[in-house]
Amino acid sequence: MDSNPALCAAIANHITTSPQQRITFAQFMDMVLYHPEYGYYSSDAVKIGFKGGDFFTSGNLCADFGELLAEQFFQMWEILGQPVPFSLVEMGAGQGLLALYILEYHQLRYPDFFTALEYIIVEKSPTLRQEQQQRLQDLPVRWCNLEEIPSNAIAGCFFSNELVDAFPVHQFILETGELREIYVTTDKNEKQTNASCPSFVEVTGEPSTPQLAEYLDLVEIDFTQSGYPDGYRSEINLAALDWLSIVADRLQRGYVLTIDYGYPASRYYNPRRSQGTLQCYYHHRFHDNPYINIGRQDITAHVDFTALERWGEKCNLKNVGFIQQGLFLMTLGLGDRIATLSDQQQPLSQLLQRRDALHQLIDPTGLGGFGVLVQSKGLDKTEISQPLKGLTLPE
Repeated sequence: MDSNPALCAAIANHITTSPQQRITFAQFMDMVLYHPEYGYYSSDAVKIGFKGGDFFTSGNLCADFGELLAEQFFQMWEILGQPVPFSLVEMGAGQGLLALYILEYHQLRYPDFFTALEYIIVEKSPTLRQEQQQRLQDLPVRWCNLEEIPSNAIAGCFFSNELVDAFPVHQFILETGELREIYVTTDKNEKQTNASCPSFVEVTGEPSTPQLAEYLDLVEIDFTQSGYPDGYRSEINLAALDWLSIVADRLQRGYVLTIDYGYPASRYYNPRRSQGTLQCYYHHRFHDNPYINIGRQDITAHVDFTALERWGEKCNLKNVGFIQQGLFLMTLGLGDRIATLSDQQQPLSQLLQRRDALHQLIDPTGLGGFGVLVQSKGLDKTEISQPLKGLTLPE
């Protein structure tokens, strides 16, 4: 349809030069999204926002999302004893809007914290990094790769908003009760024409790595149990565990805050969710076919929060809490913001627009239903005993 011919050729070449002339779906998804020249996030194909974009995030709606997060980061700084610097590491910063709202809010409301703050952005996309640098050029921000941060170097918080869902996932299918991995190859029956992009098809085979079975053991999912139909398929996100291992290693003392859409493992791998969670986003429309619009559309899969919690424990991260985004933002003051809307002297159209944005942030069927996972490392008993405001529901 609207595929990038150069990227299709690169993927086809990778397939034909592989030992079995096939690649895992995770390899395919990695190339589609992150190929250094033609990948969706590496080229100018990535579009975020309401007009002309493929998707939008909470940070695109209004400044309130970033400002409420800023309140939580300020409390984290206080709990840790106001360290200088307090490093705030945003991983996958999109257009830089969230960083802008957070920093401007801290500068205005908490100048002492702003002075102590070291804001770091980890961004894989060169296109997005350039946009971030233009937007944040007047603010104290530095960019680096996660691998460039030394071990035990960060006192503060690593945080991400809709990052983990874009990590490449392995796909599998159950065939006669056995787990088989889904691979991608070229269509051998396709006639050789001058078509700009070859067709890619799926084949199944033995799992490419024992880590897939180890992952399922980690989250205590057993597909040999009755209830799972033949043809059941889903995803396993090994890249999320690799990412969390690096983050935990770099964090000396502080928090990891992960916001994304997803489920606990028991819901993620429910027998009735028989076709997995993989979704593609193209011009604000979503579908489940990753083999069209190659390099021009986003591909995501929901996050298994149980895996992040349990793997985090193995990496010396303690689970602080897990809550829905809507409740998280309400405890940080979003309800008060909604209540005071009628007192503000703004044109009616602007007030209605902001009210709609605030309600979208807490809508349990949309953004409000996202999960917020907080983990910690290196906190003493006194610090651990102090509850985070965003996780503290009213009596």
